[in-house]
Formats: sequence, C-alpha cells, structure tokens
Amino acid sequence: MIQIYHNPRCGKSRNCLAFMTQSGLEYEVINYLENPPSFDELVAILKKLGIKPLELVRKKEKIWIENFKNKELTDSEIIQAMVSNPILIERPIVIKEDKAIIGRDLDKLNTFI
Repeated sequence: MIQIYHNPRCGKSRNCLAFMTQSGLEYEVINYLENPPSFDELVAILKKLGIKPLELVRKKEKIWIENFKNKELTDSEIIQAMVSNPILIERPIVIKEDKAIIGRDLDKLNTFI
C-alpha cells in the first residue's frame, strides 16, 4: 500500500493528498508531526528516496536556521535533527514499495504512481 507522510497545514501536502484521492488508489496517511519516524525509519525513507539527509531538510524552517544552519553535521546528526524536530522533514513523502518521492510536483507524482 502507498504511504504518504503528510502535514495537514502544508498546501503542497494537501494537494498531494487530493491528487491521491482522485487517483482512486488505496493509501495510508501518516501525519508525521504527530507520529514522527524513528531514526531507522528515516534512514529507510532516505534510501527509498535515493537522497542524502540534507536534501530532505526544510532549510528555511526557523528551527534549522537557529540551531543547525552553517554547522558541519554528519548525516547521522542531520537525521537525528529531523527525528527530534519533524517539522524539518520535507513533505509530502509518497512511498510505494521500495521507492519514494517527495510529492510536491503532481506531474512527477503522477508518473511515480
């Protein structure tokens, strides 16, 4: 089943959810702010996305700017920052089997699903 890591306050995330509803495919919504992924889950998501941890960070978030920007962090430290502050995780993340995509671009999402 397709999983969507969703933030209901994010317009792009809501658009993704509406798109998925219209697709007719079954999916599971994970409100990652209420149920943040664990360190290991985030590592698995990054592997499915095929990106480095820093590429998943929302770098304009106040928490990132005030606490992490311009610091030399290891991948593990970046992942831990996202686990501790899930607002830093880019959204929405759509997972299908062993692949994932950041579902902000609906054309790319359509090709993905």
